[in-house]
Amino acid sequence: MKYRVVHRTEYVYAEPVTLCHNETHLTPRSTAAQRVHEHHLEVEPRPDVLSRREDFFGNPVVYFAVQSPHPRLVVTARSQVERKESGGAHPERSRATWEDAAARTATDDTPAGLDVRQYLLDSPMATATPAIAAFARESFPAGRPLLDAVRDLTARIHREFAYEPGVTTIATPLAEAFEERRGVCQDFAHLGIACVRSVGLAASYVSGYIETVPPPGKERLAGADASHAWFAVYDPDAGWLNFDPTNDQMLVERHITTAWGREYSDVTPMKGIIFGGGPTHTAKVSVDVERVEE
Repeated sequence: MKYRVVHRTEYVYAEPVTLCHNETHLTPRSTAAQRVHEHHLEVEPRPDVLSRREDFFGNPVVYFAVQSPHPRLVVTARSQVERKESGGAHPERSRATWEDAAARTATDDTPAGLDVRQYLLDSPMATATPAIAAFARESFPAGRPLLDAVRDLTARIHREFAYEPGVTTIATPLAEAFEERRGVCQDFAHLGIACVRSVGLAASYVSGYIETVPPPGKERLAGADASHAWFAVYDPDAGWLNFDPTNDQMLVERHITTAWGREYSDVTPMKGIIFGGGPTHTAKVSVDVERVEE
């Protein structure tokens, strides 16, 4: 299935910004499950400096700087991506218990195994408190297959936590979101990661998009989609298995991946530094994920 993705971010400042430096993770990744046919990044006003690179995790990154006064900044990423239902990961090969998978991950000294080990460690936005670790243990009884355990954890997060945009921000500690039992996809992804790492398994944060389907009888609204996030767990036999607790499912054809890292701060869609701008600014983000007919 092919998709056209338009991600538009607009900042309007109370006073002109004299200089800004920005970094974006808005370019979809090419993977075994995903092929990127086109990608363009449009910046208004036109940047004085623009460069592309790969970050530590292999994600495409665009850096740009606008060095003249501007009261408004608009960044639009346009991509065309082809998604396969699966690729790279093989859930059907996942037969190990979670204990066996954890032990093998901790002792694998191959280059790939050593790379995976960084995802075993706590990170600032995905740290397991005693309460979170206790919550995780309910899904990981002795001898349970890894795939069954993480599926159960994903279902419990979906069932026990309310999706409520606006009740948390990127600065809300995971412990607070856990206590309140509500949040958004970023919070649920961080919770899944913290739970999985608390039992000795490797987990990563995945950023991207998901095609939304309008209710029956309703028209699809352009620009009404949003960025999405989920988590992935490493299985030595099956590879990285992706789980979406917001929707209680494993990765499907409608998921589009842009970047992955240890947590949200590694793959922020857009971040930067501004000089000037006055005491306030407004930000507006719109995302449109549309199927492209073959």
